[in-house]
Amino acid sequence: MDDNRSPEREYRVEELAEAAGIPVRTLRFYRERRLLPPPRREGRIAWYSEEHLARLRTIAALLERGHTLGGIADLIAAWEQGRTLDGVAERLGLEGALMGPWSEETPVRLTPQQLADYFGEDVSAGNLTASLEIGYIAVDGEEVVHVSRRLLDASAALVREGVPLSAVLAAGREVRGHVDALADLFTKVIKDHVLGSLGPLEAMEPDEVQRIAESLERLRPLAKNIVDAEMALAMERRVRAEIDAWMSRHGTGYESAPTPAPGDDEGTTGPGDGEEPPDRRTAGSGAGRGPRASDRTT
Repeated sequence: MDDNRSPEREYRVEELAEAAGIPVRTLRFYRERRLLPPPRREGRIAWYSEEHLARLRTIAALLERGHTLGGIADLIAAWEQGRTLDGVAERLGLEGALMGPWSEETPVRLTPQQLADYFGEDVSAGNLTASLEIGYIAVDGEEVVHVSRRLLDASAALVREGVPLSAVLAAGREVRGHVDALADLFTKVIKDHVLGSLGPLEAMEPDEVQRIAESLERLRPLAKNIVDAEMALAMERRVRAEIDAWMSRHGTGYESAPTPAPGDDEGTTGPGDGEEPPDRRTAGSGAGRGPRASDRTT
């Protein structure tokens, strides 16, 4: 056992609900339906673990796939009792492994006043509707839950720099489409080369499920590192091109060095290159020219 391993994070009920993106009343309803294991108690305080958060995300995924809460309860009961029921226990275990969090985003709960503090006059019905459509925010009673602290802070910083919130949201909508395409690409790679060799779910052993979970855990940072590196390189290329174009338009005298053709000496020109040699240009002008032979007095 690794004694240096960082302790598992624990959540109070409000923190767990916020991390899972659900109202507290929904979390308590799941507890009443025994969809969640009991929390650890410390006096009157209930502490929930990452296991509870993973379970909530699995429930959300199963609901999205059309399962009812009753059916999900049966799946969970079968899993906890070690029964297969035609492979449902293995399926739920694999769902839990695949549904582990890929992001480390922290949701933020905001009152209307706090939202106004972030964005001022840019808080409008149109911008709120756009944020809801993109999935940046959700309404919970009289409060708003933003999906990501980092995205919230970045959006507010752009607005402070003079970018209208509507433009930030329009860019965010486009970014969401591009990153969804990237996620599809990485998912296909994982499906084809990591999960493609798996047999039927009902034939899988628990250690195989564990192997998949550990493999996915190793792959998560790799995917993010690749996207981060490619984005940084792309921004460097684009910013450099925009600076070159701006300098050229404003007549600053700045020009990017042209790329020499293969075999050419960079930065050299000669007769036939569209420019006369300096001595010929001088001879062709009237300035600095010596007397011609016909001008001499005899």
